[in-house]
Amino acid sequence: MSGTTIEGQMYLDQSANIAVVCARFNSLIVDQLESGCIDALTRLGVAASDVTVVKCPGAFEMPVLVKKLATGGKYDAIIALGAVIRGGTPHFEHVAGACTRGLGTAATDSGVPVIFGVLTVNSIEQAVERAGTKAGNKGADAAASAIEMVSLMRQL
Repeated sequence: MSGTTIEGQMYLDQSANIAVVCARFNSLIVDQLESGCIDALTRLGVAASDVTVVKCPGAFEMPVLVKKLATGGKYDAIIALGAVIRGGTPHFEHVAGACTRGLGTAATDSGVPVIFGVLTVNSIEQAVERAGTKAGNKGADAAASAIEMVSLMRQL
């Protein structure tokens, strides 16, 4: 069976405006995600001047900011970076769930790719592993996903 396959490219050949929304809560982890994300974006063809970083209090507050950015018509993709670390109370489930649902809704309502770079982990050790050590840097992975989604959206 023949047909058409559309795939995103992993390097931009034209400019793209990218917003990176970073939670300040758990900044020890999120700062590393941000650093990996920005480094990857520039390596993948995004000019530093085309990246806007927005800081917010925490993961719970991200969706409203992301929705505002996504509906403003300026950004080709938005990357959300944060870290929600399980503790001894149900707080983790509430924050992680609200963040996940809100970011998904912002993406589907606006039509702008929103990349989920929010770590939802059981321990600080797992967060550290995903912020640039054994498991790589999930901020860099989010940047690569953003570039691929921008490329796909442009093809469609």
